[in-house]
Amino acid sequence: MQAVKTTPQGITVMIEVSPKSDQFQITGYNQWRKTLEVKLKSQPTKGKANKELMKEFSQLTGHATDIVAGHKSRQKTILIYDMGEEEFNKILKDLNLTFD
Repeated sequence: MQAVKTTPQGITVMIEVSPKSDQFQITGYNQWRKTLEVKLKSQPTKGKANKELMKEFSQLTGHATDIVAGHKSRQKTILIYDMGEEEFNKILKDLNLTFD
């Protein structure tokens, strides 16, 4: 999956968000944009969707998370500190989410 890249701090994940959904959910992988598709409950006002995205990925991975690009865009890049690609892919696999 080309959405995930290793950095000295951890990994970056390219994400495309859909706000105002029923629940937080990782729904798929966009082959063309090379992004992980994520649905968020929050509205994209006053940073609510960004806060939900960071909180959910921190809980999912057990690692600190920051948005490093796309704060005001649907396409975002998050940094998950101290995590490797293999560990992240295993979490996705455990959720029955495998994308090639």
